[in-house]
Amino acid sequence: QVQLVESGGGSVQAGGSLRLSCAASGYTYSRNCMAWFRQAPGKEREGVAAAWPGGGGTYYSDSVKGRFTISRDTAKNTVYLQMNSLKPEDTGMYYCAADSVSVWVCPTPLTVAQFNYWGQGTQVTISS
Repeated sequence: QVQLVESGGGSVQAGGSLRLSCAASGYTYSRNCMAWFRQAPGKEREGVAAAWPGGGGTYYSDSVKGRFTISRDTAKNTVYLQMNSLKPEDTGMYYCAADSVSVWVCPTPLTVAQFNYWGQGTQVTISS
């Protein structure tokens, strides 16, 4: 059974930091794209960061570039999202996603349809 389990969400003030983790089980994503999406109330889910397999590169949406850092530990089958200089507009449910179909590629911009496995989400709330 394939599972993605996120952790690390919480409530912080603007300017603070959080680190999200996503542990995968049931499938090894060493050759696959892994990403983070977020969804604010009443808004569509948007892709904010992705990490190519094998250290091939990273992608960030313009809204988080320079503040968020995605990384992955292949040995632990885990992906992380370090979020710094958080803003109230970063508030939302953050989801980990994995693409088990494509190998060695992370098509961008990120789309929901591209990813076939999702975690349950972790809430991030930033107060001003």
